[in-house]
Amino acid sequence: MSPSPAQRHRLIAGLATWFQPSLVRRLLLAQMALLLLLWLLFIVLLIYRSQHDQSELAQDQRYHMILRVADSLADQPARQRESLSDIDRFQRDTEGLEDEPLMRMSMLVRQGETLLFVSPGLPATIRNSRLGVIEKLRAGGELWRVRSLASPRSGIVVSLVKPANAVNVLLTFTSRGFVLLPLLISLPFLAIPAWLSLRLALRPLSRVTQEIAARGPRDLRALGVKPKHRELQPLVHNLNALLQRVRDSVKREREFIADAAHELRTPLAAMRINVEALKGTTGDGPRQELLDGMVRSGDRASRVVGQLLSLMRADQSSAPATPRLALVPLLQDRLALLSGLATARGVELDLQVQADGEAVGDYETVAAMLDNLIENAIKYSPDGGCVFIDVKSQGGCTVLSVSDQGPGIPPELRKRVFDRFYRVPDQVQTGSGLGLAIVKSAVERHHGDIELADAQDGHGLRVTVTLPSPTAGTSALSSRQPRA
Repeated sequence: MSPSPAQRHRLIAGLATWFQPSLVRRLLLAQMALLLLLWLLFIVLLIYRSQHDQSELAQDQRYHMILRVADSLADQPARQRESLSDIDRFQRDTEGLEDEPLMRMSMLVRQGETLLFVSPGLPATIRNSRLGVIEKLRAGGELWRVRSLASPRSGIVVSLVKPANAVNVLLTFTSRGFVLLPLLISLPFLAIPAWLSLRLALRPLSRVTQEIAARGPRDLRALGVKPKHRELQPLVHNLNALLQRVRDSVKREREFIADAAHELRTPLAAMRINVEALKGTTGDGPRQELLDGMVRSGDRASRVVGQLLSLMRADQSSAPATPRLALVPLLQDRLALLSGLATARGVELDLQVQADGEAVGDYETVAAMLDNLIENAIKYSPDGGCVFIDVKSQGGCTVLSVSDQGPGIPPELRKRVFDRFYRVPDQVQTGSGLGLAIVKSAVERHHGDIELADAQDGHGLRVTVTLPSPTAGTSALSSRQPRA
């Protein structure tokens, strides 16, 4: 049975996550590499000492023991060979390097030209030129270090032999698995504790990461985590300093826009009054048309100023609003205020209420959000069209949807329309590009969601806003994050 597309997608995502650079994996690999380096240095040191340590070859007691055994059994060749073989086997078992003549000390015993015993794998042609002296001899294509002593009674010569080529010893170590095999066996017992220790050591960094991830896009408060570790203190300090600079910049921007908007309201109102008074003194004609255009321009400028003030109020705080808000009565009030605009366009307002519409929010911010949603729907609907407003409860939240029968917004532009002062190209209706920015800001402040989609019949735009309900509890409020 072949895996489903969803399973293949999860598998590919898991593999991508595994191959993604990881600090824990980097530290773990660094530890493993350091361990391998130390182990190789230990092997090299061991081989170096074995090549320069001549104490084993210089121990006369070992030679005398072997010579006594060989002398005492000189008249019993079979038992002599068996005893010498037992001594050699004991020596191999003690060193733990059986059948490795290139790594261990070997033994050769002869009497005159007669070979009494030779260790397995050792060339029988090895012969010292001087007794009692350690010499380097080449035999069997290898270099050996040899020392021999003879029995004064029987003339039996015992030669102890060790390999003298360090490179061959290292190659033999490697080929027989003495270098990597211990590491492979011990790897699980080393990697798992190392991984756990790294995870525990990085827990303070994880707490900082979790707090940053839990922040909303407008939450610029300093981090609450106060790390005690000196490696994390500069990171948190610099992040808090950056957040402070961003807060100061945003505050200056808001103050400038708010002050400018407030200052513009008075001259715009005065201009409208003067233009209205001037209209009363002129009759019909080109001047009257010009004055009507000035009134319309003034109204548009006043609306932009009002939207700027609404946007500043929506951006004043990133903390969720806590008062209970009856959404349906507020929605009915806003529809009554905007009914004149709908009547002038011949647009019908259709309200469908499937729930009580309670939410947790700020009255003025939610009112500004509703005004912009409904006004946009009326403005972009065709003459004689209909705007559908639906309120329902879903998943412990209040869901408000506003649908129009206008031109809609292409899917590729639905994220950009939330940017301030951005308007869809080739738009015939006038506007400032602030309406949906105000809606998005209000939704984010209340930890809600907003989604743009095609209307039910495929013509027009449907805006769906999800706001937390009081029944969802404060925990649900704090866990919800705004979605772009």
